Amino acid sequence: MQTENKILDDLARFASGAAGSLGDLKTEIEARAKEAVEALATRMDLVTREEFDAVKALAAEARGQADKLETRVAELEAAIAGKKPAKKKPSPKAAKAKKS
Repeated sequence: MQTENKILDDLARFASGAAGSLGDLKTEIEARAKEAVEALATRMDLVTREEFDAVKALAAEARGQADKLETRVAELEAAIAGKKPAKKKPSPKAAKAKKS
């Protein structure tokens, strides 16, 4: 009986050690895969989400300023011509940028 218990104890230790090793192996594989994807993204010269969002916000702000300047120029041209300035509708892109 004691021999069987020793064998079962050894098998249990081996199985728990193997399970721990497999968990470590999984973590190592995930880390290596993440490194490989990051290296690929770097080589492809991709931008991060934060950089993209920052540039998108700057573009939306620039578009809004351009629309304001366009309206102002139209008002000044109308004032020079002695006419009442016509209201200009915002462009679809500017309206969409304001919603975002």
